[in-house]
Amino acid sequence: MKRALWVIVLVWFVLQFMPRVNAQQEEQESKAKQTGLAWAYGFPAAGTQAEIVAAMFPAPRGGRGGAGGGAAPGGQRGGGGGGGRGAAAAPAAPAEPAEDLDAIRHVPGSSMAFNLRQVGSNTAPADWFPEDHPKMPEIVAHGKKATAGAPQVNACGFCHYPNGKGRPNNAGPAGLPANYILQQLEDFSSGARTSWDKRKRNTQQMIDYAKGITPEEAKAAAEYFAAVKWTPYFKVVETDMIPKMTFVGGGGGLILPAEGDKAGMEPLGNRIIETPIDPEQTEPLRNPRSGFTVYAPVGSVKKGEALVLGGGGGKTVACASCHGEGVKGTDKFPGLAGRSPGYLGRQLYDFQHFTRVGPGATLMQPVVKHLSEEDIVNITAYLASLQP
Repeated sequence: MKRALWVIVLVWFVLQFMPRVNAQQEEQESKAKQTGLAWAYGFPAAGTQAEIVAAMFPAPRGGRGGAGGGAAPGGQRGGGGGGGRGAAAAPAAPAEPAEDLDAIRHVPGSSMAFNLRQVGSNTAPADWFPEDHPKMPEIVAHGKKATAGAPQVNACGFCHYPNGKGRPNNAGPAGLPANYILQQLEDFSSGARTSWDKRKRNTQQMIDYAKGITPEEAKAAAEYFAAVKWTPYFKVVETDMIPKMTFVGGGGGLILPAEGDKAGMEPLGNRIIETPIDPEQTEPLRNPRSGFTVYAPVGSVKKGEALVLGGGGGKTVACASCHGEGVKGTDKFPGLAGRSPGYLGRQLYDFQHFTRVGPGATLMQPVVKHLSEEDIVNITAYLASLQP
C-alpha cells in the first residue's frame, strides 16, 4: 500500500513538473535555434528528434562494418560513413547495376593494380602509392582481428588512407604531431571526445577502436602518420550556386554530385560543401591522391582571414598564437592550413558545445565561445584555402 502511494506521488510530480521543463527547453531551443552545422557533419539538414534518438539508441545489428566507405555490397557505391553503432537508417534507394568486383582497376600515376574487393577491404586496403609513405605498421595496414573480448579494429589506412589524408567525413592525420594524435586516441577512449551530431556514426567507431588498441599500437600509428607530410588536397571555389549534391553513406558520409534526373544546380547558402574532384577516383577507387573541391560562400575567405589573423576585433583569438606561423602547426598543436573545412568546422562546433572536452578543449573553448555558425564557415573556408 505504501509503495503504491509513493508511485502515485511520483506520477503527480512528473505530470506537474514536465510541462514546465518542456516549456523551458522549447524556449531555449527557440532562442538558440541553429542548423548545427549539418554540412560539416556530412548531412544535408539538421537532424529531426526521431533521427537523433535513433542514432543514440540504434537497433541491434548483426555485425560491424567498416568506417569510411569503400565498395558497398554488390559493388554499389557505398559512400563513406561506414557501418557500426550510431547510424540513422538510410532511406531506401533504387538498386543500381552491380559493378564487377573482380575486374582489375588502375588509377593515374600508379603502377599498382587491384580489384574492388581489395580496394574495399577494411583489413587490408589497397595501397595505390606505397612510395608516398613509410612502411605501414601492422595496425595501420591491417588493424586487429576480433577476439572473444574485443571487436575487430579496422586498418587505420582504410579510413585515413595509407598516406593519412583520408576524406572530409573522417580525419586527415598526416603531418599532425604524434603526441597530439595520441591525445586524441586517449580522448576517444575516455569519452572526452564525442560528436555534437549524434548521427555521425564513425565517431563511435573511433571510440571503439581507441579502446581496442594497445598503447604500443597507438604509438606506432601516431608516429607513422606524423611522419607523412600533409600536401595540398583541397581547392576552394567561392560561389553562390553549386551542383545539386547527394549525401551518401547514411551516417555522415561523402557528398557527391547528383546524377541523372536529380542533377542540376542549387544555392549554396551559408554552408561549405566538399565534394571529390573526380568522384570515380574517390569512390569506389579510393585514390588517395585525388582531392576535393571546396564550395564556399562568396566573400567567406576574406572574412575568415580577418578572424584567423586578427581575431575579428576581439570576437576570437588569432589562430597563429598557438598553431604557429601560417597556422601550419607546431610540435604541440595541429596544423590547420589546407585542411578539410568540414573536419575543422565540426571540431570547432564540438569544442563550442562541450562534446569535445579533452585537455586541448580548455584552451579552445574560450576561443570559440562567441563564434557564430557564419564565423565558422568563414574561418574554415579561409584555412582550407591556405597552402599547407
